[in-house]
Amino acid sequence: MNRRAVRALIRRDLQTVLQSKPVLMPMIILPVILVVILPLVIGLAARAADPASPDYADLITLMEQLPPGMMSEFSSLSSMDQAVIYTLIYFFAPLFLILPMMTASVIAADSFAGEKERKTLEALLYTPTSDQELYLAKVLSPWLAAFAVTVLALVGYSIVVNAVAGPLVGHLFFPNGMWLVLTFWVAPAAAGLGLGSMVLVSSRVSTFQEAYQLGSIVVVPILLLLFGQIGGIIYFSIPVVLLVGLVLWLIDLGVLWFGARSFTRSRLFSRL
Repeated sequence: MNRRAVRALIRRDLQTVLQSKPVLMPMIILPVILVVILPLVIGLAARAADPASPDYADLITLMEQLPPGMMSEFSSLSSMDQAVIYTLIYFFAPLFLILPMMTASVIAADSFAGEKERKTLEALLYTPTSDQELYLAKVLSPWLAAFAVTVLALVGYSIVVNAVAGPLVGHLFFPNGMWLVLTFWVAPAAAGLGLGSMVLVSSRVSTFQEAYQLGSIVVVPILLLLFGQIGGIIYFSIPVVLLVGLVLWLIDLGVLWFGARSFTRSRLFSRL
């Protein structure tokens, strides 16, 4: 394998991302909303909630449904304070997975559909690389970018959580073990699912918008996890997060294997 050529293609794709506003803006706006604005507003609103309000009663009911031991670390706190911590730590866990998936999807949507729009795909296909090397570069560039965004988002979210809930606990307590597993085990798998699906889509359509719209369906599994968390069907603990990551990695292997098998220059040339 020509590693130098693969690295050069990855650098080229990442530089293109930094120069493209339609690709770069979602990568900035979405993390700011999900890991700064939304948790800050919800956390502060929960802390200021009226104990006589229906929303307060709903939060307490939700707390009573938590598995034994999940909030044992914060058993000395009031029910409302526990509800704030639950909201910030457990409720946002599946929502956080949208970040790597959407980041990888946006970049992967630009990987071939964007090349077609910019009229640079033909020159790319004539580069002295094999089909597998070209496919690997097109997969790794969005995956690396998505992982970097996820780690930065974790840092930002940690600052928000500790600022909102740290005074309740009395010390810095975030990120915990579950979130570290979520970030370094599940998030890369979620990114792999998004980019693997999107590379398949973007190599078959003509524009970035078409690829992005068709590939957005990959967020459905994450939304199902979110709804399951809201409905009390599942709660993100370390065993659950490990299992979710394992399932996603197995799906990734299948999607990426199929993509590598079906990816050929001749098919791309036929769509120029």
